[in-house]
Amino acid sequence: MEEAPGVTPDINAHLAERLRSLRAERGLTLDTLAGRTGVSRSMISLIERGESSPTAAVLDRLAAGLGVTLASLFSERGNAAASPLMRRAEQRVWRDPDSGYLRRNLSPPGFPSPLELVEVVMPAGARVAYDSGRRSMGVSQQIWIIEGQIEVGLGDETYRLLPGDCLCMDIEQPTLFRNPSDRPARYLVALSTDAPSSKSARRPS
Repeated sequence: MEEAPGVTPDINAHLAERLRSLRAERGLTLDTLAGRTGVSRSMISLIERGESSPTAAVLDRLAAGLGVTLASLFSERGNAAASPLMRRAEQRVWRDPDSGYLRRNLSPPGFPSPLELVEVVMPAGARVAYDSGRRSMGVSQQIWIIEGQIEVGLGDETYRLLPGDCLCMDIEQPTLFRNPSDRPARYLVALSTDAPSSKSARRPS
């Protein structure tokens, strides 16, 4: 599968190194992480060797098992000397091999901050489902629609979001993103890891 224009060429190598590093820091074996996440030991090993392109759903399960956010897998280890500025041309871009959605990490990598910003482009008709459980730290998330429309399923509720709508989310429950239209949708995701996660989504006012 050819990479989409703008996708960071070495993104899978970065993900491989980041996952190995996080697992080693936590003293987890491949078997232990597999048991936590439901991702097979062989699949984790392939990803960590850069021999497999993981889907967004698999990455989210691994992130939950490691106690981090999905966005943090694309960033660097915190570094007080890191630059607070990230130019657009330098931002990491990744495409989900399953749905084709593009995610761009906007926040400066390695700079200490409780806030992470991500830009997502969801192709027409695409869908991404996450089923990971609760993480070891509180995560608050909001999404703001810039262009197009998406439907977000949170547990038993579904929210249809149009340009300008903003949704506060509890990401520690089954979540489904779907673009029901014939045009791409673009939205901003803001995550904070310094506040307790909410227990329910609130309809945008």
